Amino acid sequence: MTVDSITAAAKRIQPYIRRTPVLKLEHCAGATLPDEFYLKLECLQISGSFKARGAVNRVKTLAAEQLANGLVAASGGNHGLATAYMARQSGVPATIFLPTNASPIKERKLKQWGADVRYAGSVWDEAHEAAQAFASECGAFYMHPFADDAIVSGQGTVAVEMLEQIPQTDVYIIAIGGGGLITGMSQVIKAANPDARIIGVEPVGSPTLHASFQAGKVVRLPQITTRVATMACGRTDEAIYETSRHLVDDIVLIEDDDMQRAADLLWFEFGIAADLSGAASLAALMAGAVTPKKGERIAGLVCGAGVDGIGG
Repeated sequence: MTVDSITAAAKRIQPYIRRTPVLKLEHCAGATLPDEFYLKLECLQISGSFKARGAVNRVKTLAAEQLANGLVAASGGNHGLATAYMARQSGVPATIFLPTNASPIKERKLKQWGADVRYAGSVWDEAHEAAQAFASECGAFYMHPFADDAIVSGQGTVAVEMLEQIPQTDVYIIAIGGGGLITGMSQVIKAANPDARIIGVEPVGSPTLHASFQAGKVVRLPQITTRVATMACGRTDEAIYETSRHLVDDIVLIEDDDMQRAADLLWFEFGIAADLSGAASLAALMAGAVTPKKGERIAGLVCGAGVDGIGG
């Protein structure tokens, strides 16, 4: 996974995805925000999140025989939806394994996309083991959400667009689940602007990359307590860790309730329906976990759609 592979992915996936818009967060009565704060609305992406980018790139680089028996994924919801979308586009079945903490709404969307939805375990790592075993048994292609260069290259295309839409950005705030998004984006951002600061955001209840950075090696979390299924991952991938530790400047931890407040604000002030992970960039600012300098241009993204802020 390189800048060249991400650039190639951007061209490959262009006919199958949306170029999502950027919103400057201003005229906001519910919170004090930096003057130059922008969010890229990947909640408006095909399937409802940036995950479509990686899924498209992966499937479009597969041979026909690799697709013949369908696609399998383990997901907190968003990666599963992206996989189901590409299975439907390819005319093959999709089997998606969810942990029990996944959103019921995402389950309903998966079924609407035609996926066979199965539950396994209470967190993503357990669903991942079940999905891998199933894929091996039936000969389907397993779509790993972050330990796959083609998928991470697809995720990195978010940064290709952001560099064009929000030039001269000083700080990027990026949500972390397994680490694929921040790793792919960081490759592009640092190549274009080595001085840009990249800050990852994780839940206190699932500090996957944060714990590995502190330990100086990949570690498995002893427990996961966050209720945010799309950001719950017990162990990252070795390649993700090795790449991101040289590119990511800092990782901050926030509470699930911080993301809830941010999701509430996004809906009330801007009419944006974000899931809790989609509210993480804003939550890091609102909670004071990220304190930019005066005059800095800040960019984040609403990485996933959901109804977490509606009615809050």
